[in-house]
Amino acid sequence: MAGVVLVVDDEKMTRELLGLMLAPAGFQVFFAEDGVDALEKLAERKADVVVLDVMMPRMDGVVTCEHIRRNPETADIPVIMLSAKTHGTAVAEGLAAGANQYLTKPIARKLFVETINALIAQRQSKNGSGPDADLAYPPPYLTFDT
Repeated sequence: MAGVVLVVDDEKMTRELLGLMLAPAGFQVFFAEDGVDALEKLAERKADVVVLDVMMPRMDGVVTCEHIRRNPETADIPVIMLSAKTHGTAVAEGLAAGANQYLTKPIARKLFVETINALIAQRQSKNGSGPDADLAYPPPYLTFDT
């Protein structure tokens, strides 16, 4: 299952790396460098999933997610918070802002692609446009401590 993914991160290298992880899986990827840029891009182009970094200039990922949820045009787009911030308060804040998932950096390509596919399937199931998906995986917060 492929779709359109907006990757939002203030670090160009991270945006490029995430794009390289998604392109071979058939995703169309477009990018924004912060929350303000992301909201402008979402006004111009629809996404099936938004991947948000948490710590960004101008508008961070938490505030951006809140804006996405308040806008009727974007409220149903699945949001993944992808951050190096792993402490419980950061995770709780991201999920409270409306993120569907909170994943931590660094992220394995397989998990990243599977999470996006699962969220797209869940959204299609809710909208009646895809196969039924009783999404028990992935859980809303995943981290891998080394």
